[in-house]
Amino acid sequence: MRSSTAVPAAESEGESEGVRFDAHGVEPIPAPARDSTPWQQFWIWTGANIAPINWVLGSLGVTLGLSLIETIAVIAIGNLVGCAVFGLFNLMGHRTAVNQMVIGRAAFGRRGAIVPGLVQGLLTMGWVGVNTWVVLDLVLAILARMGVEGGLGLKYLVAAVIMVVQLGLALYGFYAIRTFEKYTVPITVLIMGVMTVLAAVQVDPQWTASTATAPGSKLTAVTQLLTAIGIGWGISWLPYSADYSRFIRPSASGASVFWSTALGMYLPTVWLAALGAYLSSGSGGSDPSSLVTNTFGALAVPVLLLVMHGPVATNILNLYSCSLAALSVGIRIARWKLTLIAGAVASVVLVVFVQADDFARAFDHWMVSILVWISPWASIVLVDYFVLRRGRVDVGSLYTDDASPYGPVNWRALASLAAGLVAAWSWQFGMVPLTQGPIARALNDTDFSWLSGSLVAGGLYYLLVRSRVAVPREAARSANV
Repeated sequence: MRSSTAVPAAESEGESEGVRFDAHGVEPIPAPARDSTPWQQFWIWTGANIAPINWVLGSLGVTLGLSLIETIAVIAIGNLVGCAVFGLFNLMGHRTAVNQMVIGRAAFGRRGAIVPGLVQGLLTMGWVGVNTWVVLDLVLAILARMGVEGGLGLKYLVAAVIMVVQLGLALYGFYAIRTFEKYTVPITVLIMGVMTVLAAVQVDPQWTASTATAPGSKLTAVTQLLTAIGIGWGISWLPYSADYSRFIRPSASGASVFWSTALGMYLPTVWLAALGAYLSSGSGGSDPSSLVTNTFGALAVPVLLLVMHGPVATNILNLYSCSLAALSVGIRIARWKLTLIAGAVASVVLVVFVQADDFARAFDHWMVSILVWISPWASIVLVDYFVLRRGRVDVGSLYTDDASPYGPVNWRALASLAAGLVAAWSWQFGMVPLTQGPIARALNDTDFSWLSGSLVAGGLYYLLVRSRVAVPREAARSANV
């Protein structure tokens, strides 16, 4: 059971030692090293979601034909679901002190979990390059407004600065990440507050105007918006969640963990997406450079800091979780070395993107589309942990091979994942033709990929495994061993 005793002395002392190097890999985090608070987790996830991409995704609803009111309503209501599921996944890390890909071994087996681990590792490396590239034009537009011109050379310089900062933080590990977010995010929130006030004063929004007037076209727009920045947004972060909540103090309540992480995801996502929709409804466009520079040109310096903070705050999580995913599949190298390798690969990807914008945009669209794997994977993990095992896992057995009660490979879980992937793809309307499924095309380009994938995968897994799961009598909810 999770201990309710006072925080150990070593844990309290850890807070006064300053930022220390994180030498942990994927082994359970020992109690003295678990000194993070729910409030610190709130800042981590707020920082990861105060990003320019949310402006663009928020404006998508207006671009698809929804009114401003409809767009904000879909974003606000959809994220209630997605962020609530995200909060539940953070409970797994807090109760077990184990990262997310290792927790998945209870469902997929010790070696079966290699499959989602590989996917997660590859995607996180790709996202580092994408997230850095996507803000470069916006940074250059703001610098031009300030009178700084430099062309391609300046773009490379900005990219290098961002990459060095985010790689340095990720190399140092969790404790550096939480400190960075703790001290920088409140400042970015203040800047966002000023930007929101300016937007309210300068922009004349069209609250009820919409072009999607027919019921079919409106439904299509709603489903695509839900997938992009509604329910789908919280789901896209599920493979990362326990990587950070495993550091939360064992004495913290489950409710505080849930609310701090769910709200840390919900508030900035809805705020920035709503602001993007607000700006788009007044300007009639969705290009991030024009949206920001035209509205906030008077705040060039603070907006520049906000924009450059976005990829750093997001990518330090990508780089850190990438190294954990690699360790979870069996690669035996120190975590910081894996982070360095991931950063090097992402840097090469970024150079290619800067040289070939068309390829970068195509790659970005492809990356967004293949996130379809997360909903069936997450549904299986959720059903396994909360429904079948009732929140009880034998933490030690997650790290053993032949003697593990979870087995080397759970073929039923992999079969359920495959079925879920097919179901998700069938009702997906992605940005590239290959990811536009037959059901989506037949039903007027609607996108319920997250729903079809999760229902099929989770439901099938429950039916196939429910009589085979043995719940430990003693709930190994924390790694205080």
